[in-house]
Amino acid sequence: MSGDAEQSRTRGREHLRRRAWADALAELTAADRAAPLEPEDLERLATAAYLAGRDEDSVAAWERAHRAHLDRGDIVRAARCAASLIFVLLNGGELSRAGGWCARARRLLDDVEQDCAERGHLLVPTAFQSAVEGDWPSAYAIAGQAAEIGVRFGDLDLVTLARNLQGRALIAQGRIADRMTLLDQAMVAVLADDASEIVAGSVYCSVIEACQNVFDLRRAQEWTAALTHWCDAQPDLVPFSGSCLVHRAEIMQLRGAWPDAADAARRACERLLSRAQPAAGAAFYQQAEVHRLRGEFAPAEEGYREASRWGREPQPGLARLRLMQGQIDVAEAAIRRAVDEAQDPMARCRLLPAHVEIMSAAGDVPAARAAADELLAIADAPWLRALATHAEGVVLLLEGDEQAALGRLRNAWTAWQTLAVPYEAARVRVLIALACRQLGDTETAEMELDAASWAFAQLGAAADLARAQALSRKAVAKPAGGLTARELEVLRLVATGKTNRSIAADLFLSEKTVARHISNIFTKLGLSSRAAATAYAYENELV
Repeated sequence: MSGDAEQSRTRGREHLRRRAWADALAELTAADRAAPLEPEDLERLATAAYLAGRDEDSVAAWERAHRAHLDRGDIVRAARCAASLIFVLLNGGELSRAGGWCARARRLLDDVEQDCAERGHLLVPTAFQSAVEGDWPSAYAIAGQAAEIGVRFGDLDLVTLARNLQGRALIAQGRIADRMTLLDQAMVAVLADDASEIVAGSVYCSVIEACQNVFDLRRAQEWTAALTHWCDAQPDLVPFSGSCLVHRAEIMQLRGAWPDAADAARRACERLLSRAQPAAGAAFYQQAEVHRLRGEFAPAEEGYREASRWGREPQPGLARLRLMQGQIDVAEAAIRRAVDEAQDPMARCRLLPAHVEIMSAAGDVPAARAAADELLAIADAPWLRALATHAEGVVLLLEGDEQAALGRLRNAWTAWQTLAVPYEAARVRVLIALACRQLGDTETAEMELDAASWAFAQLGAAADLARAQALSRKAVAKPAGGLTARELEVLRLVATGKTNRSIAADLFLSEKTVARHISNIFTKLGLSSRAAATAYAYENELV
């Protein structure tokens, strides 16, 4: 090897040690052009290429390293390179190609009949395939065998991967009480830097996704912060930074930092699209959610459509958007379809709160009650319990039991405050106001609406702010034109463009009652159309 090539190789190894992946890739590639790298350095080249976002270059380097070890007669090491190659292929969604390499590597190990950690590494793709097929008991059992082999040979990468898979399998089987122990064990190795970077990044994303799937907000936030720190320490890192930004956007949205959430989602879209990663669907969905919450309906709709194009179910976000737009029939059909299709309990948990809300707006009390009861039965974590309590309060209000509803809604508000989720806390206060008003306590109702309006204004929740202000009676000192307080309330909602059905949903009234109020408004004010009523409301500063 020439002097220049040797210097490039040395610099490449140093950059790799410092986790400067792009520089390591450049130097090792230069050394390889000057003189073919030895197998060990080909492995380094493959690692740098993958972490710098050059998947095909990584695959090619792993293939070369595999062949080079075979030429040396080192079957076990060749199988290890094949296992790393399979891991890259699986992360890229190339299941068939990964399966072919897995079969090839197993045949090699069968020929040497040597007990080694590599046999465990080749069990991981089998467990993964079982998981993809929905055979979670088999996935758990096979991952358990891999973990045992990893422990026996002291292979922390193998143990970390296998325990993560076991934890995901327990979650999928509904064994929620056991799930986090295994996932926490996997994370211990990652946080201690005992796992390689490729394994660490994959486990970070997998564990955070699992925490979000089971609504373990505390762990999701904790691991997202750790992943962010890990990614920030590696500026050249590509594969996991996009997913990291999606997770970060979700947490920021929940915490009420919507501008930061929007920025993180936008950057996630850019990074994931640059590699045509399926996770781009999740990024577009998250971007759409922030737009919807801000009342930016057109970009929200486009975001949900992009999410769908990339394979991400756009519900419940799109159905909630339609509800906010007053398209109750469209929202109802969409959420019914999504709930009917969802079989996994955790997937249903993501849909049921929206189902309760939309069925309530549609006036389908039995469907809203059934969804709330199902959510209550599943709730086993603080986040889920807050959702369930919130939903129960909505249904009780719909059923006309305002006193019971008020108790549940106040409990929900406390839960959202404890979890530091300001948007949901503000939405509950609007419902508390409606319950208080039905019970005759108008002063408390106005105070709750005022507090909710302030919170929505701070967040930038334009549509929710408009609704809360329309529900408030404080803005007008006395009813205009002889209108009653309820008629004034209905008029203000008419002026926001809402249909009778939407107004009925907002006020927990029947459409027939709303129609009667509107007829009275027209008679008292001498009007003949909704457009005239809207103009009257604005001219008299009622909105």
